[in-house]
Amino acid sequence: MAKRDYYFDNAKFILIFFVVFGHLLQSYIGADTFIFILYKIIYTFHMPAFILVSGFFAKGFYERGYISKIAKKLILPYIIFQIIYSVFYYFLFSESMLEIDMLNPHWSLWFLVSLFCWNILLILFNKLKPQHAIILSILIGLAVGYVDFISNYLSLSRTFVFFPFFLIGYYMKKEHFQLITTKKAKIISGMIILMVITILFFFPEMNEKWFFASKPYSEFTSIATIGLIKRVGIYMMNFIMIIGFFAFVPKNKLFFTRLGKNTLYVYLLHGFIVRTFRESNIEEYLKDSQPILLVLLFTILLTIFLSSKFVKNTTQPLIEMNWVSKKHLFNQYRQ
Repeated sequence: MAKRDYYFDNAKFILIFFVVFGHLLQSYIGADTFIFILYKIIYTFHMPAFILVSGFFAKGFYERGYISKIAKKLILPYIIFQIIYSVFYYFLFSESMLEIDMLNPHWSLWFLVSLFCWNILLILFNKLKPQHAIILSILIGLAVGYVDFISNYLSLSRTFVFFPFFLIGYYMKKEHFQLITTKKAKIISGMIILMVITILFFFPEMNEKWFFASKPYSEFTSIATIGLIKRVGIYMMNFIMIIGFFAFVPKNKLFFTRLGKNTLYVYLLHGFIVRTFRESNIEEYLKDSQPILLVLLFTILLTIFLSSKFVKNTTQPLIEMNWVSKKHLFNQYRQ
C-alpha cells in the first residue's frame, strides 16, 4: 500500500474544519463586524481550495470503470442524503408537507452533484491544451452570471463558477505544491494575503453571497457588467488565497493528519448539527457571550468527532455504500 501524503491529508482536514467553522459562524455575522469579515475571509478560499484538491486527485478519470465508481461514491449518497435532509427539515421546521426535490440540492449537498459534473466535464476539457482549457473554464464561469435561470437548480451555477479550480487542480503536480511551500513563496504569499484581508476590512459592505457562486449577477446588481467585474475580482482573491493557504499547510504528520481522509463524513454529517444549532436557544445564548471562541472550540471538537473511526464505521454503509457484516464491523471497532 502506498504511503499517504501527510501534506494533502493535513490540507483536507484544515479545509473541512474551515467549512464547519464558517457554517457555524454564519449565525453571528449580522451582529459582529469582525466575525463578518472573518467569515468572508474563510469563504475566499476554503471551498475553492477543497475543489482544487478534489481535482488534483481526479487524475484517474480515464481508468476503466471510473465514471461508475464516482457515480456510486457521489450520486448514490446524494440521493440518500437528499431524502434524509428532506425528512430532517420536515421535522426541524415543522413543515406542513414533506417535499423531496432531487433537482435542488439541500444546503451543502450541492458539492456532490458538482463534483460528479466536474469529473464528467474533464472528458471534454481534457481534449484541449491545459492553458486553453483553463481560460475557457474561467470564461464560462464568468458568462453563467448572465444566465438568470442558472442558480441552485442541479447546482449548475456553482458547477460552472467553481470548475476552474477543479480543472487547475487536475493539471497540477506535486512539484507545483512544493514550489509554493518554499520559504520565499511563504513570505510573498503572506504579504498578498494581508493585502486581501485589508481590502475586505476596508469594504465590509461587500455581500458575502458573492463567494457562494450560487446566484446570477442580477441577484446582486441591476448592471450585469458590474457583476462581471466583481466576479473577476473574486476569482483573483480566490486564487491568491488558495496559494496562500497551501503555502502554509504543514507537511509533517500531526495529531489530526490521519483524520484528513475522512472529510466526506464531516461534510455530509455536520449539516444536521449546524442546522439544529441554528434553530436552538444555544445560538441566541452565545450572542451575549464570546461566540467566536466558543464556536471555535465547538468546531474543533465536532470536526475531530465526525472524522473519527467510530463515526466512519457507523455511517459507512450510507456514505460509501460499503455494507459489511456485523462481525466485521465489530472487528473494525476493536482495531
